[in-house]
Amino acid sequence: MLFGLFWGDWTVLLLVPTMIFAFWAQINVQSTFKKYSAVRNSRGLTGADVARRILNENGLYHIQVEHIHGHLNDHYDPKAGVIRLSDAVYTSMSAAAIGVAAHEAGHACQHATNYLPIKIRAAIIPVTNFGSMLAMPVFLLGLIFAGGAWVPGQVGDIFMFAGILLFSLSTIFQLVTLPTEFNASSRALKTLEVTGSLQGEELTAASKTLQAAALTYVAALATSLASLLRLILIANRRR
Repeated sequence: MLFGLFWGDWTVLLLVPTMIFAFWAQINVQSTFKKYSAVRNSRGLTGADVARRILNENGLYHIQVEHIHGHLNDHYDPKAGVIRLSDAVYTSMSAAAIGVAAHEAGHACQHATNYLPIKIRAAIIPVTNFGSMLAMPVFLLGLIFAGGAWVPGQVGDIFMFAGILLFSLSTIFQLVTLPTEFNASSRALKTLEVTGSLQGEELTAASKTLQAAALTYVAALATSLASLLRLILIANRRR
């Protein structure tokens, strides 16, 4: 019975397209960043320069810009009040790097302006982490109970429903993440254009880089939705 949850069940086919999409999206963002890393901005600005400039223009002088080791692990930490830029972004003068740095500065601006989706995402992170950890164990217990004559069938149903509910929290998180990421990119590109930090081909290169990055979040949501649908179908059949 439990073997069927993972392999011996047609519902696993629901995951194949989304897994292929997610794999392609990861490759695409790496290749796109590499491609547009060859496009250098004409003003000689680095990723760190642009992030600092955007923060200052929005009155966010207290937020620091730091260098971290790694590749494309750039992020904004609202608790520490720090934008951390990776090796390929912090000192790079490429249009791709500047786009990424501006995107992270966009997240800082979202927090400063109380942008609703990012507030919702921040609020549900604790319950999302909790749900992600317990969802599958609880659902599997439901399958075990549903297949045993030694417990009432309703017990299995309750556990399966609880597992689905817990897993849905991560799906909601992915759903809220989409507007957050798209808005940060939109803010970044608009700021880069208005300030003249990037122009023409440079701005196009930054836009292509951020579009590729956005597709990874679309893929994550698609995978989560397919996984949630699969759990619902399995639970419905076991009842």
